[in-house]
Amino acid sequence: MHEGGGGAVTSELGWVLIRQDEGGNRYRVGRYATRAEAERVAGTLVGPAARSGAATGQSAEQAPEQAPERIYVIEPVSPRPADS
Repeated sequence: MHEGGGGAVTSELGWVLIRQDEGGNRYRVGRYATRAEAERVAGTLVGPAARSGAATGQSAEQAPEQAPERIYVIEPVSPRPADS
């Protein structure tokens, strides 16, 4: 079995940020060393402007109907079984 140097980097990135759409489909956004780092990135993706319509200068009540809010999930990376 060949062991490359990339294994150490992968094991250090123990948290994954996932975007889940309204249909239940899940898309990996990135892997991070800590949960706090993943939460920080998720916070930039779902900022107050995106929720309130502030990006367009409108209040939430004045904002036109928008696409459904994206849901972000943070999960620990599950270890994979070793290759035989």
